[in-house]
Amino acid sequence: MDLNLSGASVVITGGASGIGLATARTFAAEGAQTVLWDQSDQVTKIASQLSEETGQSVSGFQVDLTDFSAVQKTTERTLALVSRITHLVHAAAIGSGKFGFPFTNLTPADWPRVFEVNMQGMVHVAHAVAPVMQDARQGCLTFISSIAGQIGSQTDPPYSASKAANINFAQCMAKDLAPHGIRVNSVCPGMVQTPLNQSVWQSWNDRQAPENQKSYADWAGEKIRQLVPLQRWQTPEDIADMIVFLSSDRAAQVTGQTINVDGGFVMHW
Repeated sequence: MDLNLSGASVVITGGASGIGLATARTFAAEGAQTVLWDQSDQVTKIASQLSEETGQSVSGFQVDLTDFSAVQKTTERTLALVSRITHLVHAAAIGSGKFGFPFTNLTPADWPRVFEVNMQGMVHVAHAVAPVMQDARQGCLTFISSIAGQIGSQTDPPYSASKAANINFAQCMAKDLAPHGIRVNSVCPGMVQTPLNQSVWQSWNDRQAPENQKSYADWAGEKIRQLVPLQRWQTPEDIADMIVFLSSDRAAQVTGQTINVDGGFVMHW
């Protein structure tokens, strides 16, 4: 299936690892020019490696998304490099690093940093990139949320709440930007083996008595069997495939949607 993405310019936040990196690789395979934004000091090196691997133009900029001035400057640097931003994929996010079941295991001090990165970071990116797309009267923005933002996952309440806010703001943007020919969607991964998922297990495991502790494989395997109808992990590549499809002309009538890639974990009746 030709997705007509050859020559498109794509910015991917959180692009140096996990779902962001898998998405960058998938866009590059479709012939898109890809620019990685990440706080990691390895982002330039990773972009160079991906460029060699795929034979496509891949660049990287280190940026702190909680600093709006830095995001604006990185947007300008990106435009100087690729002249336009056709697509944005926002994958950067953090968890609290603590097991919040019940939420009283946390303190109010555990919340602000998660919202600063996950919500305010999204706001900064949107305010920097959306005007560029408005001027061009075209574009597509895809925001990575989580099924945790739909079901109130108790394992990390700050993360869950921030992801619910991501979904809501994406819907607001979809309505605001539709008259400019710009589409906005959210993609919600389910159970994906990423460092963030492993940190949830670690924070849970650290709270258990020795006799109740489990390996990450055993803990996650039990959750998969209990919660996921398709009985298997979702992979970063599974999420990337949906993101790239939504960014393509094949999804030209899809906007304001929240799409789960979760093996059936969340079913809305």
